Amino acid sequence: MKHILYIIFLLPLINFSQDELSGEIMEVTAENKDIPLIGANVFWLNTSVGAVTDIDGKFTIPFEASYKKLVISYVGYKTDTLTVNEPKYIKHFLRSTSELDEIVVTSRKQSTAKSYYKAANIITVSSDELLKAACCNLSESFETNPSIDVNFSDALTGTRQIKMLGLTSKYILITTENVPSIRGASQAFGLSFIPGTWVESIQITKGAGSVTNGFESIAGQINAELQKPSTDDRFFANLYMASSERMELNTHINTKVNDKWSTGFYIHGNTLQRKHDVNDDGFLDMPLYNQVNVMNRWQYTNLEKGLVSFINVRYLNDSKQAGQVDFDPSRDKFTTNSWGSEIDTERFEITTKFGYVNPEVPWQSLGVQLAFSTHNQESYYGLNAYDINHNSVYSNVIYNSIISDSRHKIKTGLSFTYDHYDEFAINANFERSERSFGGFFEYAYDNLDKLTLTAGLRFDTHNLLGEFITPRLHMRYTPWEKSALRFSVGRGKRSANIFAENQNMFATSRSINVLNTKGDIYGLDPEIAWNYGVSYLQGFNLFERKGDIAFDFYRTDFQNQVVVDWENPQEVNFYNLEGDSYANSFQVELNYNVFEHFDFRTAYKYYDVKTEYLTGKLSKPLIPEHRFFANVSYETNLEEGETSNWKFDVTYNWLSEQRFASTSSNPLEYRLPEESPTVGTLNAQVTKVFSPKFEVYVGGENVTNVRQNNPILGANDPFGSNFDTTFVYGPIFGSMYYAGLRFKIK
Repeated sequence: MKHILYIIFLLPLINFSQDELSGEIMEVTAENKDIPLIGANVFWLNTSVGAVTDIDGKFTIPFEASYKKLVISYVGYKTDTLTVNEPKYIKHFLRSTSELDEIVVTSRKQSTAKSYYKAANIITVSSDELLKAACCNLSESFETNPSIDVNFSDALTGTRQIKMLGLTSKYILITTENVPSIRGASQAFGLSFIPGTWVESIQITKGAGSVTNGFESIAGQINAELQKPSTDDRFFANLYMASSERMELNTHINTKVNDKWSTGFYIHGNTLQRKHDVNDDGFLDMPLYNQVNVMNRWQYTNLEKGLVSFINVRYLNDSKQAGQVDFDPSRDKFTTNSWGSEIDTERFEITTKFGYVNPEVPWQSLGVQLAFSTHNQESYYGLNAYDINHNSVYSNVIYNSIISDSRHKIKTGLSFTYDHYDEFAINANFERSERSFGGFFEYAYDNLDKLTLTAGLRFDTHNLLGEFITPRLHMRYTPWEKSALRFSVGRGKRSANIFAENQNMFATSRSINVLNTKGDIYGLDPEIAWNYGVSYLQGFNLFERKGDIAFDFYRTDFQNQVVVDWENPQEVNFYNLEGDSYANSFQVELNYNVFEHFDFRTAYKYYDVKTEYLTGKLSKPLIPEHRFFANVSYETNLEEGETSNWKFDVTYNWLSEQRFASTSSNPLEYRLPEESPTVGTLNAQVTKVFSPKFEVYVGGENVTNVRQNNPILGANDPFGSNFDTTFVYGPIFGSMYYAGLRFKIK
């Protein structure tokens, strides 16, 4: 037992496939370009053992000595059967059937893809999609995705907050390579700490996630896969400058040390030092800031022994200054001369991942993950000081195997987490330690023709949350060709970090109160919710062009919630839920390839999010009931022999009215209407690719110059009783234009 515990806590960690034979399926083209085929079927002849290629045309499949004939098929292409005697990597090209029947079939890699075969409702966003906007960090990476809502959390810090299924990011499990990364002290600003160029792809899972990743997920999961040193460019540089005088630099340097080791050095820096006050309210429209972010990443690969591992070491230093234009920290800090704020964050983390596939029994594998981080933030908002130190340890061990054959897969394992919080807020110290130890089991049934099912159960014991069970279920059924009907249900439980998650409340004159203090965390009970979802995806061909339409409906029911009550304009009250709290989300999305290299995406979303407050059941503030989204992208077609082309991308977002929290008890001059106006914003970007090594891009955010003219309530008296910076429903700065370049060496 002692040796088992030693392995659990000291080995690094990785998630990996249980399959042994790997490869990629590509399309034969006249230009001899490698174009992956997404959704190609790969299976062993006369068996039910199969797989489907992913967004990069890649697949993995179990291998046994008795398997000899590998069948590869795709609609519109000739079916090939390969003889396979040993599990070597396969790169195979399928030929279009147009050579036989003169039907022209074209295919190209999709920048955003939905799976027809996975049990969970997962959207994969590739690096190509991220390049459609100047996504300088992860919080800015969802502007072209209708499933994620992005808005500013307040009128001071410039921090973007994301929502999914009508719920804020604290209810979303945000991971980096399946290791929880944005949580606790990093909840408010952590999305801005992951540079966009570091991200290889993003997987968005709607509804309850997998039990293998813990018990905290409620609305879903967002996982960012980072660039791999072995496959990333040897050198990459991205230089960005905006009309606001924001500047950013990203540099990747990757080296292959030997045939097994590769390493990458990733450097990110950004700065903005010019003061802007477009609306003349005396406050900065965006903060002054500096960030230095450095990561060293090591990758070890030994396919002969079935070993893969990663080691990441990262350091971040981030500083922000916000407040009135004439605020000088050296002179005005903690005085009433001028209102100002500084937020200084220092973070260090190390993550290790280890994976082993048994060469003799390839469907058996072991993955181990281990992560440590220390996060220290020192900050003040006017006269309100807030400091937090958060040390975290995370470990997870996952064993993969099959039952009988590869249609029946199992995952089981153990996890341990430790979090220590030391906070200073509302002139008091808060300190606590959280420890949890849990085990999980997940069964997956894969019948690619009709049914896929994933059912998981985990048991955890937690020093503050007690002992509890977390069930999760995902099902996918294919009623007819190119369709997927899905259902999911799951339970989530989490402790609410009321100060770290709601730092915008410090930038107000409200008093902060915790009511009915009977629980173990700030006197409050943990949050518990059930999430239910159903979705339908249908692909189609219209005028010989491909498209798909998706409908989904999700409901989240809270058994208990830490209610954040803003309905008294002089207070922010925290208390345990008494009554109903739920979030209903309905979305319909259409994707269509109008003509070659021209894609159109549109979506409509409806939210019904209500909570029982002390004053009654109300819609949650600043959540639009209706949202409309549209995106068009076009890329010029390369002629034979050409290496350069143009890319165009335009995105439109429209939000309906949003309810303001009540200001009825304020003096007349400090009252707001019940609802905000509607908001429509337009973003655009043009990219000129000069060669595979060099490209230049220019773009604009909010090019129609929509602005919320008076985002700060009581800006004329920031130390008065009616000062509030949280009533933000739209852009503050107005139009912002940018330009940049990318240079890479393969």
